[in-house]
Order: sequence, then C-alpha cells, then structure tokens
Amino acid sequence: MLDPRKLRHDPARTAEVLKTRHYSLDIERFESLERSRQEWQRRTESLQAERNRVSRAVGAAKASKGKQHDARALIDSVATLGEQLKAGQAALAEAQAELNQLLSEIPNLPHHSVPMGRDEHDNEEVRRRGTPRQFPFEVRDHVDLGARLGMMDYELAAGLAGSRFVVLQGGLARLHRALAQFMLDLHIHEHGYEETMVPMLVNSRALYGTGQLPKFADDQFTTRDQPPYYLVPTAEVPLTNLAAGRIFEAAELPLRKVAHTQCFRREAGSYGKDTRGMIRQHQFEKVELVHIVQPEQSYATLEALTGHAEAVLQKLELPYRVVALCTGDMGFGAAKTYDLEVWLPSQQRYREISSCSNCEAFQARRMKARWRNPETGKPEPLHTLNGSGVAVGRALVAVMENHQNADGSIRVPEVLAPYMGGCAAIQRPAD
Repeated sequence: MLDPRKLRHDPARTAEVLKTRHYSLDIERFESLERSRQEWQRRTESLQAERNRVSRAVGAAKASKGKQHDARALIDSVATLGEQLKAGQAALAEAQAELNQLLSEIPNLPHHSVPMGRDEHDNEEVRRRGTPRQFPFEVRDHVDLGARLGMMDYELAAGLAGSRFVVLQGGLARLHRALAQFMLDLHIHEHGYEETMVPMLVNSRALYGTGQLPKFADDQFTTRDQPPYYLVPTAEVPLTNLAAGRIFEAAELPLRKVAHTQCFRREAGSYGKDTRGMIRQHQFEKVELVHIVQPEQSYATLEALTGHAEAVLQKLELPYRVVALCTGDMGFGAAKTYDLEVWLPSQQRYREISSCSNCEAFQARRMKARWRNPETGKPEPLHTLNGSGVAVGRALVAVMENHQNADGSIRVPEVLAPYMGGCAAIQRPAD
C-alpha cells in the first residue's frame, strides 16, 4: 500500500507516475473519500471530547449538594453524546474502509532507477552470463526428451487432474528433487538463509498483506470453507507474513528466510500461453527467498538477492541473462524487479526462471510490519524483498534442454551428482 501522505501531498504527480504502471488514479474519488474520512474523524474527536467534558461535569455535579437535578440532565446528555459518537465512529469506519479499498487497488510506485516502458519489450538487459551451447544434432524440447525417456507424462496427469499438470517418474523425478535440495543447501550454507517450513494454506489476510488480494483473486485456488483458505501461489506469502503485525528492534534485522514449497496458480490471465510442457502449470515447486530489512539497506539487499539466485544458474552451468523490468511490466507490489531469464535451446530464447523484487514498504504497510528506528524511537514500516531461488520445474526444463545428448539422455550437472547418488546421466531404462 502506498504511503497515504504521498497521495494527500501531491495526488496529481502520483497519478502521473502511476500511469507508467498502466493504472489510472481517480483523483476526484480519492480526494472525496479523504475529505469524508477527515470530516468524520473531526466529528468523532469533537464528540469524544465533548462527552469527556460532560462526564467530568456529571462527577462534579454529583459531588456538589443541591445539584443532583443538574447531574441527571448531564447524564442524559452523556447518553445522547454516546449515541452520536457511536454513529460517528461507524461512519468513520465506513469512510476509512472505502478509502482503504481504493488504496488496496493502487500498485506500488517505481523506484527512480526503473526503466520507463509499456511492456516486456521495453525491459533493459543488465548482463549476460554463459554462452548458449551449439548442438551438433537436432535439439529436442523437454516434452519430447521426457517422453523419450519414459519419465514425463502429461496424459497420465490429465487423467488425474486435467491440463497444466505433469507426472514425473524415475530419473526425472529424482532430478527434480535433487534440484530443490541443492538450492536449499546452497542458500542455507553459502548465502546464510534460515530454512523455514510454512503452511501451504493461508487466509485472505496473508494474501492481502503481500498484494495478491484483491487484485489477483481470480488466480487463487481456494477451499470451500467459510471463510476460505487459499493454496499459496508462492512461499513469498507465508514467509513475508511472518513479519505481519510485529515491531522488530534494529538488532533483530535483517531476516533472511528460505522455503521450498508447492505453489498453486490458476493462471487465469495466461489462456493460450505455454500450454505445452512445464513452463506454466497450475502446480509447481519453488525455492523462495525473502528478506525483511531496514529501509536504507533494501537496494543493496536487492543486488545481493539477485546474485544468490544467479549462483544457482551458474552452478547448474546454464546460460542466462539479468533483465531490469520496465515500469509497465513490473509486478503489482514491486518498486524494482530484476528477472533472471535462462536460455532454452528449443525456443532459441531466454525465458524467465526467477524474479527478484524490492517492494520497499508497500507490503509492510498492508501487513503492519514495522521496526523501531533507534534514531527516533518510533515504529516505522520495514522493507520487504522476495525472489525465486529458483523455480524448480523451470530449472528442470533448462537442465534437460541445455544438457541433452544426441541419444536423448540428459547429462547431470556436476553440482547435482551428490544428490543423484553419483549418477552422471539420466537415460531411458533398458527394456
């Protein structure tokens, strides 16, 4: 959530910046709601002060001989003021709720270093690492490779659940597990994250806190409970909400959390996109990285976080590039985002495998996550960051395609050998 003070101070300037994010701020509506909130707040404060004054007068009248009649009249006045105050507080709550609803729909403001642009075509490449391999044979995509190995089956999955699911078996299932375990060990032992196991069902408050609700309600899988539970679309939701409603002392920060979870998304806005294979599925796994930091540390932290995700791709011997997303392509809650895009030989292009974002105080305001600034002694919003370290299914796709052999086998990257029992290659079992 944006700082309401920015909107009050210069709504026109804020609206201009939000246009770069494809959001049109209704300034008249905001100012009308803000005037209503301020008016009801003044009224309730005035009524509260008047009721307190009259209540004190009641006490004084009761203590004074001969003024019992005055006391009874004052008591009646206190009751009347109490009813008026109750009605005023209800009106204030309604005005605040309407204002909060508007504020909850406004995306974060971009950092000044974010490139301006409308969509992914305006993103800016920051760096590349690794050279795409030149194959002396016809390259197969991961779907074909998996089918030839007899270890990746979409028809079986469709019979169990429907489209956008997969069944992995044998060596590919083990390789998928090995990737997740390798990522966890790397981030815990080399990058200093604390491993955390979190629920994969959360309430609406948690999704609101990180910005998935109300904007992305159509992308969520929910239970039939009332109120419903939501299957997590990413471990960012429960990990970041570990700070919700808390005030941290400076000595407790920063926090670095990592979790490996299943993730669930309806992909409501991706009809017709990536219908083949594992690139875009309803159920997938990620190793998620979350930082909770003091505000002045957040942009240095973003660079470090991105580097941690890059280390995964480097150790897996995968060519990739880092891209700074433009204003029109960033996620709802992000102030700045780097995407890591891995090279897929079958598509002859780079595809996203991780997004690393600094949300600044946007999520923290929604979650009421704060730290006590030792210079002022007052609680202030924290900064939150998140990134995939990395998406396990997409890493499997990238390993399969980049390390495929002419006979359809898959070379296992050296860093994964300890997790694969020393297995050097995934091959089709002998008939």
